[in-house]
Amino acid sequence: MRRRWMLAGAGLLAVLLTGCAGAGEPDVSKVATAFEDPSGDAQARCDLLAPATLATFQSDASAPCANAIADVQLPGGEVSSVEIWGGDAQAKLGGDTLFLTRTDTGWKVTAAGCQSRGEEPYDCEVDGP
Repeated sequence: MRRRWMLAGAGLLAVLLTGCAGAGEPDVSKVATAFEDPSGDAQARCDLLAPATLATFQSDASAPCANAIADVQLPGGEVSSVEIWGGDAQAKLGGDTLFLTRTDTGWKVTAAGCQSRGEEPYDCEVDGP
């Protein structure tokens, strides 16, 4: 009897966690699409960066974000998949992968312009610490 309750509890927990992950997908997709929009404003794109990523990006570029972000080639496109784990997410678009984190003000981009390198960490055009 106890085992049955444990299995039922585990099943309920899995359903609840899946429901929570799916709930944030539209928000992650919206931020990823806005960040990758080729007609988007450079400053608006910078406003979507997580604070630590913004600071690192500007420091590495030795320029204000709005100037430096204009030089980053982002392919844009539709979001093909979103994965959320805890307060972090990954959004895949046509030719790009973005990583995001949930903040008090919503989802923010922590890395963009990322290409998979198999077993190695992603190689990203924009990333933070």
